[in-house]
Amino acid sequence: MAPKYEQLVQTLRQTLPQWYADGQRRLPCEQELAARFSVSRQTLRQALAVLEQDGLIEKRRGSGSFLCPAAASQDRRIAVIATSLSDYIFPSLLKDIQACLSAQGFSVVIHATENSIHREREILQQLLLDPPAGILVESCKTALPNPNAELYQALRQRGLPMTFLHGSCRELSDAFCVGDDNYGGGYLLAGHLIRNGHQKIAGIFKSDDVQGPERYHGVVCAMRDAGLFPLDENFLWFSSFQRYQLVELQDESVLQNFLRQQLGGCTAVVCYNDELARQVLYYAWRRGVEIPRRLSVVTFNNVPSQSFAIPPLDALAVPGAEMGAAAARMIVGKLENPDEYLGYSIRIPGRLVRRESAAPAPSV
Repeated sequence: MAPKYEQLVQTLRQTLPQWYADGQRRLPCEQELAARFSVSRQTLRQALAVLEQDGLIEKRRGSGSFLCPAAASQDRRIAVIATSLSDYIFPSLLKDIQACLSAQGFSVVIHATENSIHREREILQQLLLDPPAGILVESCKTALPNPNAELYQALRQRGLPMTFLHGSCRELSDAFCVGDDNYGGGYLLAGHLIRNGHQKIAGIFKSDDVQGPERYHGVVCAMRDAGLFPLDENFLWFSSFQRYQLVELQDESVLQNFLRQQLGGCTAVVCYNDELARQVLYYAWRRGVEIPRRLSVVTFNNVPSQSFAIPPLDALAVPGAEMGAAAARMIVGKLENPDEYLGYSIRIPGRLVRRESAAPAPSV
């Protein structure tokens, strides 16, 4: 038969997750615990020493014993929820996150929503039934109200640390988020075009993820500050579904109509991301529009493969490794110091990479 303290360890291992889920962080005093479990204080201290060694509790001199986040999930899993695993940006970001978390002794479980509110709901319900130690999440359609907000709230009430990537669920006003400085990036790209003499600038942005409106905001504010007020008709907005049609199904109609009807007299266009910019280059070539002599094209993200576009793209580069490390540090900080950790949202600035897709505005 196992020693009494080992039996108590097993009992406490089953009890601590529920205490953690109920929001209890400080353990009752030794006298109360010994009485509750009908053991001597010596047996209790032996059991608590084992739990402390396993990282489930932390003893603070003069204050007592406190639950660690690992008490909620002893396998130290971090759930990472992405909108798409096939997205050309996310694999490298995930690699950086996994490397940082693995170095801290955490494992990573990946979920993909495909930017579907319905699929997101299924994943969040699953996590409520089998909660991990923490969650890193790229929420769905962050520019729109989210009907899954109450599930995010329920997970937070269970004591699960949560950090958002790129954009947070808008109903959680105090959520911590790691993302690009989208406004600053839009301002920088538009400024690059304006300094090259472009006075009529168009744009193509995603409408249902918050990065789109934020990037648009930077572009139009740069134009306004330069005395070049933007025209609504020169901006194309597309949804996640239209992105699927455009990129995955190779439906040319959206961009064809934009190049034919909405560009007007614009000499430059700011694209939401690299994959969209490559489509613009292709459709412009199909229509006989020379890049960059007739139309300059600039974009966000600067994934390395985009430097092989023809012509190579002028782009805003955001250090993906920095974003992955920042997200991992934030979630680990919350796990290690849940009561003391003062998290904050992080906006990572980009830098302009000049290549060959932007040139001085053509003379009239």
